[in-house]
Amino acid sequence: MGDFLRFETMITPGLIQVLFWLAAIFCIVAGIITMIGADDVGARVGGAALLIFGPLGARIYAEILIVVFRINDHLRHIDHNTQRV
Repeated sequence: MGDFLRFETMITPGLIQVLFWLAAIFCIVAGIITMIGADDVGARVGGAALLIFGPLGARIYAEILIVVFRINDHLRHIDHNTQRV
């Protein structure tokens, strides 16, 4: 609990994963709804693109954010291991 209160433990990587799954579900549902409700071919293609590339884009964005936090963790470990006693 002390690490949490001193901001030593990051909660954001877990939150990013939850937000990724919400974004992926939203893209899939929105893509399907767009494809079903489309009147022309362009809208159906747009819905299919959202269905395929929406979750992919959300995953790439989430991974980039998580990499930043992992870099922070690794730098923290390096700092801890190189401190003078």
